[in-house]
Amino acid sequence: MSMSDPISDLLTRIRNALLTGRERVEVPASRLKEEICAVLQREGYIEGCEVVPDGKQGRLMIRLKYTSDGSPVLQGLRRVSKPSLRVYAKGGQVRPVRSGLGISILTTSHGVMTGKQARERNAGGEVLCEVW
Repeated sequence: MSMSDPISDLLTRIRNALLTGRERVEVPASRLKEEICAVLQREGYIEGCEVVPDGKQGRLMIRLKYTSDGSPVLQGLRRVSKPSLRVYAKGGQVRPVRSGLGISILTTSHGVMTGKQARERNAGGEVLCEVW
């Protein structure tokens, strides 16, 4: 079965796993998903991710992060650019998410990065999602 929007599928699987209180979630691996998870890990929203080979494309095992009282660190995920409606931001014009409390994840010619990094490098690109 082909998937029309694998990034939206990644975000939905993470959201559903957080709602049920799971420690980890498994998704089909791709390089873009790995880079998105690396940004989430670097920013402290997830504990980590690793690729588990399965003889095909591999599986991405994402370890979710919770606070000491058991609530998830990730409060929300929103897909911005969709296959039917792409959203681009010019260099330096990436708007802050939730008044600076969240991050936006962009794919640029310099790779996948946060909105803050894109503003610093004056790099524009496609706004993939927002996380808070």
